[in-house]
Amino acid sequence: MLELKNITKIFNANTVNEKVALNDISLTLEDGDFVTVIGGNGAGKSTMLNAIAGTFPVDGGQILIDGTDITKLPEHKRAKFIGRVFQDPMTGTAADMWIEENMSLAINRGKKRGFTWAIKNNDRELYKQMLKRLDLGLEDRLSTKVGLLSGGQRQAITLLMASMNDPKLLLLDEHTAALDPKTAAKVLAITREIVEENHLTTIMITHNMQDAINHGNRLIMMNAGKIILDIKGEEKKALTVESLLEAFHKTSGSAFASDRALLG
Repeated sequence: MLELKNITKIFNANTVNEKVALNDISLTLEDGDFVTVIGGNGAGKSTMLNAIAGTFPVDGGQILIDGTDITKLPEHKRAKFIGRVFQDPMTGTAADMWIEENMSLAINRGKKRGFTWAIKNNDRELYKQMLKRLDLGLEDRLSTKVGLLSGGQRQAITLLMASMNDPKLLLLDEHTAALDPKTAAKVLAITREIVEENHLTTIMITHNMQDAINHGNRLIMMNAGKIILDIKGEEKKALTVESLLEAFHKTSGSAFASDRALLG
């Protein structure tokens, strides 16, 4: 479903501030893979997601989604393939628009539009059903402005919106990092349910090692712009934080230096 072939991204090339953010990365995701990504600051996690999403052009390599080469497509043209949830709950929704208006924009993304009512009664019923499964009481608040909701409520809605049109690929960029532990656990549970029910190929960056171990069928660890560990199947099921740290040290030759990930 996703192929990254020798992807390279260099910021501030040929200057004293040159930074090799992605160093010849290759990665293949099968249809339905749920991959968690862990790594310290500057490891290249978010840069990899931004490269896939088209936030910036890559300096080398090729990106394919479901066999389609999207390497040179601008970000807005990749939207029909990709759903995304950001770390900041304020991103991904329009704060001054109602819940139902946000959901209408999401479900009609990429479709031709004419002069007709954007939201019909049967649309509202669909949105209510989708929101009800979140168990956050939002199904009765369709005309509430999204900006009045809590961070957890906004992230849950953004997750629904990102998965509405069955994207080829769902990108989750530390989407629980700004939430309190209880709310983060709730959003993660919703994430798991949506991903499994819709069989979505998913990449989830997380700052929490235990969450990376507990979720998905595959775990990737990055360091200095490279993928240094790729663990799946029974090996992933047997992982502990301690064994993951040991594997990181053995592969990279250094200790894992992210207190945020260790203490998360």
